[in-house]
Order: sequence, then structure tokens, then C-alpha cells
Amino acid sequence: MNVVVCSAVGWLFGSDPASPTAAAEAAADSATAVTWFGTPPTITALAGLALLGLVAWLALIVAQRLIVPMLAALTERTPAGWDEILFDRVVFHRLSWAVPLLLIAQGLPLVPNLSTDLEQFLGRFVSASLILVMLRAFAAFLAAVNELYSRLPRAKERPIKGYLQVVSIIAHLAGIILIVATLMQKDPLFFFSGLGAMTAVLLLVFRDSLLSLVAGIQITSNDLIRVGDWIEMPQFNADGDVIDIALNSVRVQNWDKTITVIPTHKFLENSFKNWRGMHESGGRRIKRAVHIDIGTIRFLTDEEIERFGRFVLLEEYIARKKAELEEYNRIHCPDPSFVANARRLTNVGTLRAYIINYLRQHPGINKDLTFLVRQLPPGPEGLPIKIYVFTSDTRWAVYEGIQADIFDHILAIVPEFGLRVYQKPAGSDVAALGRALDVERLQPA
Repeated sequence: MNVVVCSAVGWLFGSDPASPTAAAEAAADSATAVTWFGTPPTITALAGLALLGLVAWLALIVAQRLIVPMLAALTERTPAGWDEILFDRVVFHRLSWAVPLLLIAQGLPLVPNLSTDLEQFLGRFVSASLILVMLRAFAAFLAAVNELYSRLPRAKERPIKGYLQVVSIIAHLAGIILIVATLMQKDPLFFFSGLGAMTAVLLLVFRDSLLSLVAGIQITSNDLIRVGDWIEMPQFNADGDVIDIALNSVRVQNWDKTITVIPTHKFLENSFKNWRGMHESGGRRIKRAVHIDIGTIRFLTDEEIERFGRFVLLEEYIARKKAELEEYNRIHCPDPSFVANARRLTNVGTLRAYIINYLRQHPGINKDLTFLVRQLPPGPEGLPIKIYVFTSDTRWAVYEGIQADIFDHILAIVPEFGLRVYQKPAGSDVAALGRALDVERLQPA
């Protein structure tokens, strides 16, 4: 038992347990410590340590409650914004902890009757604490750099948060090694040389971080995602705006205000849709069809042609088509009294021309992008007239308003052309048909 205690004391005060005289040195150190605690000078040393601790505590209070606020007041008067960011990220507050540690490191040799071994141990502990303080301050500094960079216009195109997180991880790993080396009085190169043997373990532990680092580099270099982009990723139920791009994850705020967190490397393993091109093009697509009841399609009569000619949106179309058809029928149709012999205007064709002219004069439609009103093949739901245009405003609410106004007008104008919008029979239609049949059966023959 004594050997174990002696070995522990020897390790605590820096002796090498692998040497042949380790046990003897540990026993000597233990005896020295016992003698030290049992002699009157011990009281003087303890008083000196208490006084040194009190001075360090007062220095910390002065640094945090006097010096740091004074620096904060000075930064508010400067036109630069970077110094305020440093204060917001508590860089100076964390650095203030270095003041008492430096005082303790300088004051330990001045403590009377302090054992050399204990002084060395406390010195190592203070040095390790100082490294920890520097690490925390450096992490806060990196956060301030990221916030300062995020205010630049190019930050959305080239975020650096992932790279700063990699630097922070490397700094913390190096700091941990330095702290352990300082406490154990070992050369830091001894621990760094052991990293080679731990490569496999590190690759396993930091697998996602390494994959995300590579993915982040590719995402940034290829400009695949920016903060503020609207993306869709059905594999993760993500549909919304990108609000943060970090080393390990990308956060997406969905339209229902929920947050989806996606590992960064998943963007290289899975497909996703980025709507940035839509915003940059200045137009948002309307792609919708109106289904016309095929049973209502017919040729126009002369009276209807005359009436449509008074429509402002059809005046030029009717005049042009009348001249074109009259010229064609005069040459190719000797007997236009038969319907099959002559070319005639149809109500559905005139409706399509009306929709084209209506959309061309609509202020909410972008005329520089694809503009198409076409017929699709007829089917069980009638003849689809598909509208494929782009609005001039990409904002969601404005886009929906423009689209609704357009189709409100089209659905209301269709009956003016003698057409009917196709709609599947509802329960009320079937009930009305049943009542009509009942009335017909009740009538006398």
C-alpha cells in the first residue's frame, strides 16, 4: 500500500514511474510533503497562496467589471463594426480569465516556504488552464469572424462557417494535447507522434465530419447551396429556405416553420431541387390547364363572329382570321355551303386566342420568358387548354394572387364562347338526375 501511495505521489510531482528509483523518489517526495504539512512554515505558505488567490480574484473582478466595460464603451464610439462583434461574441470576456492566471503564474515563486514540487505542480496546472482559456477565446474569435463575414454580400455564395469549424476542431485537438502534455511534463511531440497510430480511430470517430467537410468544399466551390435558397429534398421532408450551412449539417426552415437538419454530405448522396434559378430569372412558372367539355365544341356562326369582333382583345384576331379564311375559301372551296368544304372559326380556337391576348396584356406576366397556351390531347376529362407562362413577381403570395386572378377570369369567360368547363358529376348532379327521372315517370303517357 505504501508503495502505491509513494508511486502516486511521485507521478503527481513529475517523477518518472518507469525509472528504477521511481519508488524511492516517490517515498522521498511523500516524506517531504508530510514534513512540509507538519512544520510551522506551512502556515506561511498557505497564507501566501490564499493571498495570491485573493489578488487573482480581485484582478478578475477588475478585468471583467471595469476594463471590459470600458473597452465596450470605447468600441461603441468607433465607426467600425468588427470590434462590437468581438464583444457580442464575448472574446474579451473570455480573455479576461487570463489575467488572474498570469498573476498566479508570476506570483507562485514569491510565495514563502512553498515546496518546489508543489510550486511546479501548481505552475503546470496554471499553464494548462491558460491554454484552455486561450482555446475558448479563439473559438469565440472564430465565431466573430464568421458573423463579420456573414455581413458581406458574397457570404451567401461562399459561406465559411464549415471551414472555421474545421479550424476550431483542429485547434481544440491541439489544445487538448498541449494541456495533457503540460500536466504530465511530456513533450507535445510525443503525443502528436501517436496520432498516426490513432488515424483509424479518428477516421471512425470523425467520419461524418470528414465527409461533411469534403461535401462542404464541393457545395461551396460549385455554388450548389446558399443561405436563403429555397430547396426541396423529399428524402428528408425538407421544403423551405436554407437558414444555416455548417460543417456537419444544413438547416432548412420549412414553410410550416419547422426546422429540418440535414447532414451536409447527404447533399452529394441524394438529389435535391434548388429554386434559386427561378428567383434569379425574374419569373415564376404558371403551369395549369382548363378542361373544356368536348361536347360543347363547335363552329362559330356569322352572328357570333360579328359579336366577338367587338371584343377588344379579339378585334384584331377576328379581322385577320376573317380575311385569311375568306381568301382560302375563295381559292380552295368552290361550294362553301357544305361545312366540310370550308375552313371556319371554332369557339375553342377563338377562346384560345382570347386567352393569349388576355395574358399578353396582363401586367403580372413576364413577356420575356416562355409564353405558351396550347391544347393537350383530349381525354376522359375533356380537352385540356394548358397555360404555360411566367409571372413577373416571384414572391409566393404575389404569384398565387396573379395565378388566381387569371383563372378566375378564364373560368368566368368560357361560357361566353358557348363552351362549358368539364367537371365530373357530383352527388347533387346525380340527385337532380334522379328527381328528373321520377318526374318523367309520373307524367301520363
